[in-house]
Amino acid sequence: MAAVVVAEAPVLWRRLLAYLPRGRPVWAALLGRLSDRLTRGRERRARRSSWLLLAPLISPQLTVPPSGLCPERSHRFQWIRNLVPEFGVPSSSVTVLSSPTEFYKLLKEQIKMAKERVVLASLYLGTGPLEQELVDCIEMTLERSLHGSELSSLRVSILLDFTRGSRGEKNSRTMLLPLLRRFPDQVRVSLFHTPNLRGLLRLLIPERFNETIGLQHIKVYLFDDNVILSGANLSDSYFTNRQDRYVFLQNSPEIANFFTELVDAVGDCSLQLQQDDTVKMVDGMVHPYQGDKVAYCEAANRRVMEVINSAKTRQELLHTQASHSNQTEREISWSTDSKAADDGQPEPDTWIYPLIQMKPFGIQIDEIVTETLLMEAEPGANVYLTTGYFNLTQAYMDLVLGTRANYQILLASPEVNGFFEAKGLAGAIPAAYVYIERQFFSEVCSVGQQDRVQLQEYSRSGWTFHAKGLWLYLAGSHLPCLTLIGSPNFGYRSVHRDLEAQVAIVTENKALQQQFHQEQKRLYERSGTVSASTFEQPNRYVKLWVKMVTPLIKNFF
Repeated sequence: MAAVVVAEAPVLWRRLLAYLPRGRPVWAALLGRLSDRLTRGRERRARRSSWLLLAPLISPQLTVPPSGLCPERSHRFQWIRNLVPEFGVPSSSVTVLSSPTEFYKLLKEQIKMAKERVVLASLYLGTGPLEQELVDCIEMTLERSLHGSELSSLRVSILLDFTRGSRGEKNSRTMLLPLLRRFPDQVRVSLFHTPNLRGLLRLLIPERFNETIGLQHIKVYLFDDNVILSGANLSDSYFTNRQDRYVFLQNSPEIANFFTELVDAVGDCSLQLQQDDTVKMVDGMVHPYQGDKVAYCEAANRRVMEVINSAKTRQELLHTQASHSNQTEREISWSTDSKAADDGQPEPDTWIYPLIQMKPFGIQIDEIVTETLLMEAEPGANVYLTTGYFNLTQAYMDLVLGTRANYQILLASPEVNGFFEAKGLAGAIPAAYVYIERQFFSEVCSVGQQDRVQLQEYSRSGWTFHAKGLWLYLAGSHLPCLTLIGSPNFGYRSVHRDLEAQVAIVTENKALQQQFHQEQKRLYERSGTVSASTFEQPNRYVKLWVKMVTPLIKNFF
């Protein structure tokens, strides 16, 4: 009989004690805060109910899952599958990309080769020639599909944010309308509108500032059974000189099916773009800002959790079947002294866990897993954490300062911040991040943790920085065994306001670990260590009004 591996669940009682809520023009921020307070009671109830998900983890007694849930090759992070589906893949199907041009080239290649589905989830689609070339690729692929001998099965599903995608006279919507008009039966464009932007708040906050209330921030690009996971949007700078992270999963139908269903679920909760540039909701779905907010959020929660739980059940069944099949093959091998049949599929040595964060819907899986990873990082472990917008939640900051692992945190220098030299109030945002960075650095020094927690600033002439994620090196290891990659920035709005998705990739394959290690090295080698003298430089001067306003607006960016 196959051995059953017992994986000890992490101890999470400390997280329960610490898990309490904390915490454009100023009037917009104040209106947003008022909106937050009106819904705080519902969020507290949602937070309490969400802990039911952690029942298998919090229990002080070790439990042995059914044998089908424990493959023979086990790893220390398998507790994550108590929350989300676990996808086992061969490491050969995972490729790490390094540059925006490589990302853009792959996008076009994959669109051109797609035969069944193209699924694009992003904050927005830009309006320049590079973005138009991407749209043209989709059009050519759809055109080719119509010339087949049979009725085309190719479907294109695009999910964007409503407010960002509608900004300006020429916008994401106008870029996609020709596709929608020419291929109405094959193209779907969904525009997510946060339920928190409604009523007086929606009427008063002007365009662009309304994006601070909440966004669709997931970035997933999917072509048949191939998936690109990234933090990059579909805009020209992300194709040329805006550094991000990208991982390419090939021949991964289960993962592709999951993200297709996830995008469809969010799409069903979104406004549907029509051929006349109007929008309407899916029949039977509550409107996000005209209908009852609680009813809408509850319906959206059910729709998304149905996708997560259904995939989790399917993967558990596949694990069970694989376990039984492997056991049967070994018994045949032992009894006949012959080699077991080989189906040609390499054994999984890499496991992928989709982590979803949709706090407006009461879904906070990514938050739970991220905090647990930070809390359980052992002394001597090395955590490399990067974000384009350094504004950690209080919970993340407390864990970084209160645990014993070593942290190297990579963030954008003011010159590579995406808002550097922006017009109007947005031009002050880099200074606000400098102020937040200096406060955190001062706190690190005040508790004497500057040797264990170090800040690094990315700097590269002519580029901006948008990379986000985490690499975990266990104590004594020179290669990472786990990485987080996707859309979250580890800040307040990623946790509380936006719709986010990333994946935890766990691998025991040395070649893939080396890929992730080299990715981390490439990013960090362009950085300098932050010290007290850093903030004495002229470009780090923060005006008094920025210092006064930042506490009011820091939860909006």
